[in-house]
Amino acid sequence: MAWDEGLAQLLRDDLAGRGVVEKKMFGGLAFLLNGHMVCGVHKGGAMFRVGKEHYDQALTIPGITPMMMGDRPMAAMVDASDAAMADDARRGRIMALALSVVNALPPKLAKRPKKG
Repeated sequence: MAWDEGLAQLLRDDLAGRGVVEKKMFGGLAFLLNGHMVCGVHKGGAMFRVGKEHYDQALTIPGITPMMMGDRPMAAMVDASDAAMADDARRGRIMALALSVVNALPPKLAKRPKKG
């Protein structure tokens, strides 16, 4: 397994009852609400979609750093350390930012299968 199943279970528990769907993506496990990624687990820890509007605020939480894609930070995503994820208060703060972003988005429509 490419990710920490214990961390995945923490996120499942935090998101219980919200209609979140799990999907394997990018070598990890993503948690989607209305088709939009809220957060996920990967080999190195966890990531959260905090949007550009909450990015700077998210980085003030101890253990939260920019999510890197190669040498570049991803503008709307942050990475979370194991220590941040083990702390219920910090995990709750970052999860609340991510949920506020995703809840403000319109649901994604299901893609139609390609013909042929």
